[in-house]
Amino acid sequence: MIYFVGAGPGAVDLITVRGQKLLQKADVVIYAGSLVNKDLLEYCSGCAQIYNSAEMTLEEVLEAMKKAEKEGLTTVRLHTGDPSLYGAIREQMDELDRLGIKYESVPGVSSFCGAASSLNLEYTLPGVSQTVIISRLEGRTSVPEKEKLRSLARHKATLVLFLSSGMTEKVQAELLEAGLSPETPAALVYKATWNDEKRVLCTVGTLAESAKSKGISKTALIIVGDVLSHSNYSRSRLYDPSFTTEFREGKA
Repeated sequence: MIYFVGAGPGAVDLITVRGQKLLQKADVVIYAGSLVNKDLLEYCSGCAQIYNSAEMTLEEVLEAMKKAEKEGLTTVRLHTGDPSLYGAIREQMDELDRLGIKYESVPGVSSFCGAASSLNLEYTLPGVSQTVIISRLEGRTSVPEKEKLRSLARHKATLVLFLSSGMTEKVQAELLEAGLSPETPAALVYKATWNDEKRVLCTVGTLAESAKSKGISKTALIIVGDVLSHSNYSRSRLYDPSFTTEFREGKA
């Protein structure tokens, strides 16, 4: 069996219990060495075969999986954060389907959740934003025309941008082109939940300058939206004394 496991955002204790147990019993671990905290490998047994996929092609990763499967071994494919977000897992799964090799997915804590915890941030404040758009700026990997950043930003919902911190000048230009005010709150979270995490609060108008001054050009999330100001939001109806729910009667 092959398990696609989310390693979490960085901190070793933010992997799920299920993911940790699978690492402990794995015979083969193929981990994304450029992003996954190497300390997680301490959960592995001393005889586990370890591969760093940062140094491998897709074909080499699949070859390692096929070899392990032929030998009756358990393989963990360890991806950063949650594998379903920018994890490039579908292309692996399609090939495993073709080969008739069984696999399962184990979710993980995404870095966008880790970044929110670092900022003590609620992405969905009533009266401010009830929508979170997770996307990226177009780079070497293209995005569909309807998902260009300037189009998404026009919704003025909370934006969380992956894989874009090396292009902050272009991000800033796209956001301003979409009509966002230069004073719109923004943040950069570098290596959320890692020991060397950096948190930078800024605005759309100072985004590029802030990234440059703090030396942030990779491995960071960009968050944009009024929720970052923690102000002018409405109280939750769920806990309002006058609101009737399935579990309690509201009081006038």
